[in-house]
Amino acid sequence: MRSFRHEAVNASFSGCAHDTATDMKAIVQTGYGSPDAFELREIDRPNLTDDTILVRVRAASINALDAHLLRRASHVFSTLFGKRPSPIRGVDLAGVVEACGQSISGFKPGDEVFGVGRGTFADFAVARAIHLAPKPRNATFEQAAAMPVAGLTALQGLRDKARVQPGQKVLIYGAGGGTGTFAVQIARALGAHVTAVTRTEHMDFMRAIGAGEVVDYTRDDFTRRGERYDAVFDIGADRSSAECERTLTARGKLVRVGAPKSAAALPARLIESLLQPSRRLILMARVSHDDLVALSDLVEAGQLTSVIDRTFPLDGVPEAFRYFGTGRVRGKVVITIS
Repeated sequence: MRSFRHEAVNASFSGCAHDTATDMKAIVQTGYGSPDAFELREIDRPNLTDDTILVRVRAASINALDAHLLRRASHVFSTLFGKRPSPIRGVDLAGVVEACGQSISGFKPGDEVFGVGRGTFADFAVARAIHLAPKPRNATFEQAAAMPVAGLTALQGLRDKARVQPGQKVLIYGAGGGTGTFAVQIARALGAHVTAVTRTEHMDFMRAIGAGEVVDYTRDDFTRRGERYDAVFDIGADRSSAECERTLTARGKLVRVGAPKSAAALPARLIESLLQPSRRLILMARVSHDDLVALSDLVEAGQLTSVIDRTFPLDGVPEAFRYFGTGRVRGKVVITIS
């Protein structure tokens, strides 16, 4: 397992002057390869700048990106595009505003919030105001922390890319994971008839969260059933465009959000989307305050809830990643932080 240089940990928190006392716990990635690279350490709190908010994190959740960053190649790729990853993992968060920068309006200390920050597997994390929203009143911190990246991906993919309308037929491939469980509910909230493709053990709860039909991919190939859909939301990422398009109506859209199992397959997928940009769509979700509010509104209206498979304490992050890596997670894995 290769190691980071030790100075990388402090580099992410340089900038404005601050108290150098080590006053928070955080999960620091010290190398690559396996969850054993994660260590619980005492480090300085992140700096609060004029345009950021310091959040006392109460819960965070694991996304595929966090797992990908255990690979050295992912770090190199991110750095080439000017987005050097923090050695503190985690982006989803829910918590309480601790302090606000001088140019911040709309938030104050004590507000309960959720959204996306930097290095959220920690007692404290910083976030931009446009990346936060008030926590849904009827959601726990754990439920709110499960939503940001997966919920935004599902919302933007179905509402904005696929442009799902009431009465349409939508197929969610890979429906049992974090993004999939939100996608099933959001497609239903948009008025669609939802077909969820998942594994055997997830079929009953797919129906419970709103799927009108459930296909067990271990027994039935959804691309050969003869059904046609107005939108296919592909999270599974292991079927070709041609196979998925067999299931589309004449004006149907294929929206792909899952990373290919092989990095070598990514260029081909990008080329395919360029050849048919109106039919083959690749989604890279963006963080939006308004869309976080839209998710919150769905939660408060009783149309959306977070499906949480397991929760782990902060010092259990390595174990949480090992469980996440099994590929058998139902919904989200959440980190609770006291």
